Amino acid sequence: MSEEESVRALLARLGAAMVATGQPVSDVEDELARVSAALGHPDVQIAASPTGVMLNLASGAPSTFESVSGGLRLDQAAEVRGICHRLLLSKLTVSQATDELIDLGSRPPRYPQWLANLGWIAIAVGIALILQPGGPNVAFAAVGGVVVVTLFRLGQRYSLIAMLLPTLAAFLLACGVFAAANAGMLDGPLRTLLPPLAVLLPGALIVTAMSELVAGDMVAGTSRLTFGLVQLLLFTLGIVAASHVVAVPAIELTNVRVDTLGWWAAPLGLILISVGIGVLESPPVRLLPWITVVLVFAFAAQSFGQHVGGAVLGSFLGAVAASSGSSLVEAVVPNLPRLVVFLPAFWLLVPGSLGLLSATALIANPGGGGANAAGVASVVCAIAAGLLVGAAVSRSFGGAVRRLRRPRQDLAR
Repeated sequence: MSEEESVRALLARLGAAMVATGQPVSDVEDELARVSAALGHPDVQIAASPTGVMLNLASGAPSTFESVSGGLRLDQAAEVRGICHRLLLSKLTVSQATDELIDLGSRPPRYPQWLANLGWIAIAVGIALILQPGGPNVAFAAVGGVVVVTLFRLGQRYSLIAMLLPTLAAFLLACGVFAAANAGMLDGPLRTLLPPLAVLLPGALIVTAMSELVAGDMVAGTSRLTFGLVQLLLFTLGIVAASHVVAVPAIELTNVRVDTLGWWAAPLGLILISVGIGVLESPPVRLLPWITVVLVFAFAAQSFGQHVGGAVLGSFLGAVAASSGSSLVEAVVPNLPRLVVFLPAFWLLVPGSLGLLSATALIANPGGGGANAAGVASVVCAIAAGLLVGAAVSRSFGGAVRRLRRPRQDLAR
């Protein structure tokens, strides 16, 4: 294989890995272009999509396509970022980077599966402590987390369960929570459903799609948005089917928040989410403090915005905090991968949950459909706008940090 063929194959494989981490395609193309220039090919042409990456090293030159197969865990995303960073600094050869990317796909999780399952349950309980902090509601989140993680593991073995996972998980959990509500065991059943389902919900996918559409990536943004909305529809189908199996008054299918545990619920929830992500997604241990810092920063900004101006302002400020906070961490500590620090805070915004609430309320109460649809559209757009504003702010700060760091590097030489 010639040198150009090796570089082209590496860039295509690297781009596919970056797409698999969940990055918007515009970010993938920009970062790949920088890596290509560092490798001596500044005229690279790149077309990234959610399903694959096609590129050539110059106009009219041969092209290569690499497909995307599945997503990557946070520890694998950290490795992808590390490979990009070392290629930019010329600390890694083309063959070494290719070998590392090949090995990355088969790398097992850092922790055993039973511990990862406990992490999933911890995330569900943590989100419940923030989203619906009532004793019975949190207890249901723990039980629901067990049910969902069991279905997810079965789906890894049986393709039929994997295809039906959104509808099946929502149906089983909704039957349980509606029965508990009818028995007077808990209030706010619809909102209680969300924490066990949160890891499965396509909230990050939908907001990434909105970011891509705003950035002008029409094909990628439209395809992600369509897929995410279909996933939400499948979750909604399971909940609506359960409401017919276990009859529940329409008034129960509204966005009712229970708050009986007190001020300590939210801090404990943030801790459980951080620990759960640590064992479920296997990020490097050195990143956990930074993940927690950005989580707290995003939660504080979101809570302040909701208190001052409602859900839309809270979503906007939370997205600004998550995006800028993770980018500032990467600017100050360059070998820390921004995406790995950012994603957990992004999950905390739970935009998919809001979409699921609105879609279910729309079917249960068609008269309020316009307000429900407008509400969720406003929140999703606010999060997308917040991501763009946060990225712009952090890009300016990062440039200033790099300019300050460059004279020191020159003096060190």
